[in-house]
Amino acid sequence: MYNLSPKISGLWDCLFRWLADRSHVELEIIAHAAPAPLSELWTRLDMGAVFMCGFPFSRLAKAERPLPLAAPVSLADWATGQPVYASHIVAARDRPLAEADLATARWGWTVRDSQSGYNAPREFFAALADGRPPSATFGPLLNPRGVVEAIRSGAVDVGAIDAYAYQLLEMHEPETIASLRVVATTKPAPFPLLVASRQQSPEIVASLRAVLLGAHQDPQGRDILGSLGLAAFAEPDIAAYERLPARARAVDEALGTW
Repeated sequence: MYNLSPKISGLWDCLFRWLADRSHVELEIIAHAAPAPLSELWTRLDMGAVFMCGFPFSRLAKAERPLPLAAPVSLADWATGQPVYASHIVAARDRPLAEADLATARWGWTVRDSQSGYNAPREFFAALADGRPPSATFGPLLNPRGVVEAIRSGAVDVGAIDAYAYQLLEMHEPETIASLRVVATTKPAPFPLLVASRQQSPEIVASLRAVLLGAHQDPQGRDILGSLGLAAFAEPDIAAYERLPARARAVDEALGTW
């Protein structure tokens, strides 16, 4: 999910190599870059530590869900020291667009099973527009880079970018978002979590989970976390994820689908 550039991917590779070393679990790093659907990744039976969006995770029956390992805690202010994230509503830096203008803007979205790229901006829009439909919507744009390109080309006025993805781009690829500015930020939601497949042994799952949860206490682990803009990993609050479908249904009732 956060495979945003070769440089950022390399930092994640460092984390997963460190995780494999500390946990004594052999992990093979497999690229799964866009446009390959993330839904295909989440059905693999050999997942060891894979990011999964909280919305599709919450929609699975408990007996079918991958096994939760840990959720990141960002160093950014919007995280407030908790394993949550949000979406930034972004527009072109050179356009005089204010939050009050968003009700009549053209909106871009990523994919319909995304919390950050679809449900979060629709929830934000529903509160802003008081039941009115958007003037136009455009998607699927697949990922944050698709949103950036759609705004840059003028295909849409605004779109939502996962605030943690935006943080990583600010840290390591600022030129990618140099033409954008943040107009607003959505309500928080539980952070995408690292999961393992149900086919993994309890011993492997326990070892991976323990190393992730203790990463901030290990000097090398702490340095790697810092390079990724993270303070730590925390135990996922499963009840918080299970509230996401109700939030999405409320938006469906107010807006319908985009």
